[in-house]
Amino acid sequence: MKITDLRVRPITLPLAQPYHWTQGIRTSFQVNLIELELADGTVGIGEATVAPDQQAAVLILKRLSERLIGESVFDAAVIRDRILSDSYMAFGANTHRAANQMLSGLDFAMWDAMGKLAGRPVTQLLGGAHRREVGYFFFLQGDTPEALAAHAAEGAAAGERIFYLKVGRADMDRDVEITRAVRAEIGSARLRLDANEGWDPYRAIAMCRRLERFDIDFIEQPTPSWSLEALRHVKERVGIPIVADQAAFTLFDVHEIARLRAADMICIGPREVGGIQPMLKAAAVAEAAGLSICIHSSFTTGITTAAEHQIARMIPNLDDGNQIMWQLAKDNIVAAPPLAPVNGWLDLPDAPGLGVTLDNALIDTLATP
Repeated sequence: MKITDLRVRPITLPLAQPYHWTQGIRTSFQVNLIELELADGTVGIGEATVAPDQQAAVLILKRLSERLIGESVFDAAVIRDRILSDSYMAFGANTHRAANQMLSGLDFAMWDAMGKLAGRPVTQLLGGAHRREVGYFFFLQGDTPEALAAHAAEGAAAGERIFYLKVGRADMDRDVEITRAVRAEIGSARLRLDANEGWDPYRAIAMCRRLERFDIDFIEQPTPSWSLEALRHVKERVGIPIVADQAAFTLFDVHEIARLRAADMICIGPREVGGIQPMLKAAAVAEAAGLSICIHSSFTTGITTAAEHQIARMIPNLDDGNQIMWQLAKDNIVAAPPLAPVNGWLDLPDAPGLGVTLDNALIDTLATP
């Protein structure tokens, strides 16, 4: 079935509350929705994240779409590799990270269209699921110890299993204070921290030693992403498991992390690695090294959540506390099915493709001016 058209819909989504992390404060985020149409009228949906400029990303997606029109949607992997080669690598632009953010959105749309044509979910097109339910963590929001503790109390009352807290602030005492406040509210539940590259190795080691008494499940990317040696240096000297996140953005990054034993787990998502099949490849590399994959999300809508969920069901070496981000937005553009985990677990129905339908009336109100 030939691809006949590709449309890009840029939208801006306000966050339900300000998002505080090492890189600053965000109040909204932008994505480019993708509608890929086939000769019989079938439409596959995807989305691409925006960095650093939305309108520039729209132009790039439209240019890349020229490589898709007239091609068979069933050649998704070949098309994706050809775009990477011809539109990026051929110019000496070894920019896998930038390419993958575009390619993942196109990839989602192609697999959604294929699933709709076949009347089957993506998992059934790629060999089947290892599990029905996928585990997700509870993403704590707020800035002050009081606000974060209150949110933690809500999660504990709802029966959440795993809590996720942003640290890496310039004020290291503040990180200890908020960690203590959250631990007091969640009891023996698992607590994970994410420093988002906020520390150099010296400070990372010092902070890990201060935080160990709070029974931390793991700390995600404590050191700058460009140095796997720094990450390994910390991992070998602290009592808290260390997870690679921003350091894992390509299949080759996953290989190097595994080869160097630079982390105890790898956190990576389809937005980083370029789509659904590349994620399965990344998981296989990690599996061969005896490492688990924790799916990393980003500022995305439920479209990406659905794609990540399809992937999560297929990965044998999957962690039980993966990231989910659509709920941070004020508005949910997915009309069905419900995407909220219950007690940290989510089981979506076996609908064709990615399995979601969109609220197009709401999307129209979110269109970027």
